[in-house]
Order: sequence, then structure tokens, then C-alpha cells
Amino acid sequence: MGNSIGSESSSMTSSAHPALINRFFSDSAWIEGAALDQLDEMSRLPGVLEIAAFPDLHPGKYGATGVALLSSQLHPLLIGNDIGCGMSLFGLDLPLRKLKIDRAAERLRRFEAQAIGNAAELLAEAGLSTDLTPGALGTIGGGNHFCELQAVEDLAEGGSADGLDDQELYLLVHSGSRSLGATIFSEMVAAHSGLAAGLDPGSGAGAAWLMRHDQCVAWASLNRRLIAERAAAALHADLRLIADVPHNLVRPSDRGFVHHKGAAAVVAGELAPIAGSRASLSYVVRPTAGVARSLDGISHGAGRKYDRATMHGRVGRNRSEREQLLRNSWGGIAICDDRSLVVEEAASAYKDAGQVVTDLENESLVVRLASFRPLVTFKKAVDEAEVEQRRRKPEYRREGGRGHERY
Repeated sequence: MGNSIGSESSSMTSSAHPALINRFFSDSAWIEGAALDQLDEMSRLPGVLEIAAFPDLHPGKYGATGVALLSSQLHPLLIGNDIGCGMSLFGLDLPLRKLKIDRAAERLRRFEAQAIGNAAELLAEAGLSTDLTPGALGTIGGGNHFCELQAVEDLAEGGSADGLDDQELYLLVHSGSRSLGATIFSEMVAAHSGLAAGLDPGSGAGAAWLMRHDQCVAWASLNRRLIAERAAAALHADLRLIADVPHNLVRPSDRGFVHHKGAAAVVAGELAPIAGSRASLSYVVRPTAGVARSLDGISHGAGRKYDRATMHGRVGRNRSEREQLLRNSWGGIAICDDRSLVVEEAASAYKDAGQVVTDLENESLVVRLASFRPLVTFKKAVDEAEVEQRRRKPEYRREGGRGHERY
């Protein structure tokens, strides 16, 4: 069972009365001391009543990532700029036996150029204003976001009953609200100098943030669906939604507001993906009724083991090493034309997702249904026009960039 730290608090916490912290991870979990320090600081924020910490816990900006936090106050800083970020899993009507990985990778390299229809109409259908960043719809973004073609590696007996098939292909999409969420966050920070104390949900500022927050959550879900539709179109396939689970948002409860900071906001009995890395297994689980103990949250992925800056001294020191990072042991391919991102998102930057799932199982929060191996992972492709510009650059320099060169 989760280990409790601290004690139950009133609606306003202080350094003398930190909120209850439940740890849903074992001694086998890789947890940095900095993340535990941040967890303690979060337990002392105004209004915080209870925290659930998961095995993907790691240090983050404005607090540890991999937690669900119950508070009577709203804390926009904990949610940050990628409001509504989440994972969506889709099944494809493509048989695994027909897959040629190199051909699929070539098609997925250009998938963001696929038409998605009228963006304004799509926003309106989702109940959103037609001017909410329509140009960014259907795009991945940077950082740890991705669109990944997967196949089942191992299928538990219960997995088949939930519609999972080890002879089919799947898409796992990780993305959020893109520049929409970033704009809302930056405006909130600029307008409220004391944001660390949180917002009263009954205040005008609190109500306004919640409204814009809800728009971001809906936008991000639509974005993931359109990413998947573009990828499916590139692969000449139809798709079906299996799970859409955000992990960066606030959900109201009868006790206050649960802040999911990098923690999947799940519903007992409904499937949820837990992502690995581009060279390790991902998982699909079924949350149990036990998630009531964890504020209806679980891990959404493996969680970072090393920060981005540290990775540049660990792997990818030369071109050959970086090229190796773009392949995995299953013959899978990663599409990432940003050299820094290749290094920062290397598989060794992440914890063992299998151990994360084991910890959640041992806490009776989930039932493991299947593991998935990564076949093609799309993160970032250089625009073809940019490639052509780079190809022509030496010629440009010879013609005028270096007037004293002789050739």
C-alpha cells in the first residue's frame, strides 16, 4: 500500500502541517532526491490536502512530475504550459504481417503534410472557438512528444477481451495544447505575481483560468486525434480510438480539485497507455477500483531518469552514435532530424516502464493487459524546403557569402 508522509491538513497548509503524501512506488523505483524535495515543498502549498506520487516521479519545473495533487486552491503553475497534454492509443486496420518498416517510416516522415480538412470547422465541431490556434492542429510539437507505430509484444489473457490483437498495428500519440496552452500560461504568469499561492476557484481569475484550461484540454484531445488521422492517412489505413487519457490537467472532485502533473487521469475499468521510450516497451493497463486511493491517477509513462542537459554528456557524442540511437532491437526506426533531441530523448534518458507498471500492479492500481514494441517513432522531421535550402547553402556561400574565396 502507499506509504504516507505528513498528516492530514486543513484547507490551508503551512510548513508546520504538510499535506498527506502517498507513495505508490517501491524501493526498486529510481527516484531522485530532488524530486522528493519538490514533493515535500508541494505538500506545503496553500490549500493542498493530499498527494499521490507515482513510480515515474522525477524533478520538474514548479514541482515534481508524476503526481496527482488534491487542493482546495487552483495551482496553474503545477499544470504549466502544456495544458491537456496526454496519450491517445488507436488501433489500425493494418495487419502486422504486411508491414515493411522502412516504407512505413518513409510515409510517416511526411505525415504532417496530410490534409486534415477545415480547421475552423473541426474546432467548431469540438465546441471550441474557431480562432483557437487552428494552424497548429494535427502537429506533434517538440520535447518528449511523439507519434509511434507499434505492435503487440506480449498479450495477457485479458487483453484479447479488451479488443487488443497481436496481429494488428497501433498508433500511440503523445501531444498537448501546443502554443495555445503556452500562451494561456504565459498570460497567467504575467497577470498574477503571487501565483505560487494559487487561485481561489471562486474568484474571477480562478474561473477564467478554469474556462481557458478546459478549452486547452479539449483542443489537445482534438489535436491527438488529428495527428492520428494524418498518420493513418499516410499509411493508407483506417483507425479506431482505444484510449484518450490526459495527464496534465485539473479535474474537479467532491473534495476540491485534483491536479494531474504528469499523472494519467484515469477512470477505473477504462484502458490507459503507459509509454516507454523509442527503444523500449510501452504498456496498456486497465485501472482498477483501487485508483480511488491514488486520486484516480497513475503513471503515464516511464518518467525521466536523467535530465536533458545531462544526456549530452552521456550518449550521442558523434554522428555514428546518434545514428545508432535512431534504431532499436526490434528493427524499429526513429524519425528525428534534430540532433539535440535525438540525444535528449534517447532511451537511456528514461526509467524502466516495465518496473513502473510492476509497482502500479503491486499497489493494486492497474492490471497489465499488453506490452507494445516501437516500430516507427516520429518526433521531428526537417521540412523538405529547409533540406533544399541547406543543400544549396555551400553554393550560396561560394557566390557571395565569402567574397575572397578562390576556386
